[in-house]
Amino acid sequence: MDKNLSAIIFDLDGVITDTAEYHFLAWKALAEDMGIRFTREDNEMLKGISRMESLEKILEIGGRSADFSSEEKEKLAAKKNDHYRTLIQKITPDDILPGMKEFIFSIKEKGLKLGLASASKNAFAVMESLGLMEVFDAIVDAKTVVNGKPNPEVFLKAADLLHVDASTCIGMEDAVAGVEAIKAAGMFAVAVGKRESFTKADMVYENTAFVSLNEILDRYNQE
Repeated sequence: MDKNLSAIIFDLDGVITDTAEYHFLAWKALAEDMGIRFTREDNEMLKGISRMESLEKILEIGGRSADFSSEEKEKLAAKKNDHYRTLIQKITPDDILPGMKEFIFSIKEKGLKLGLASASKNAFAVMESLGLMEVFDAIVDAKTVVNGKPNPEVFLKAADLLHVDASTCIGMEDAVAGVEAIKAAGMFAVAVGKRESFTKADMVYENTAFVSLNEILDRYNQE
């Protein structure tokens, strides 16, 4: 086994599949209901943060932060999630990002464990739609953790469910907050996205299509 490596733990959105477009459309619909103009540029600020934090940012954009009670905000967040759940019903295994299905199965063939550490409350539904539910050994979503990324809780919980030590895991993320969470958990971090954004990652791939297990294992063993 490679340098005591036990498991690879994935973020979901932007790593295994890209539900960002569905999130964007759902937030946009909610924002428009409130008379707030919400653009794709605005949507970039929501990457890797929780639903309630995302709502706060949208209300801030529209200058409406003080217009709703906590209870009303909960209802607005639930309404966004209803929009989103309707949209993700269209997801199929064809929505797995380029190269990732092969990568996931090559990990399985190596005898390593597979974990998911997602900030989404809909991770189980999305994984089911992608046909990956049975492939993963442990799935942790936002419903079962108290602290969101960059807090390492979601990655530590995934390692715990896999019955492995966090220091023997590799984490994969597409958000800066997610990479910070991986490093705070004491894991080796692989990022997907623009190289200059991920100064704290141990490795960066600009695109999922280029991800290589052998390359990652070589770098992991050099650390």
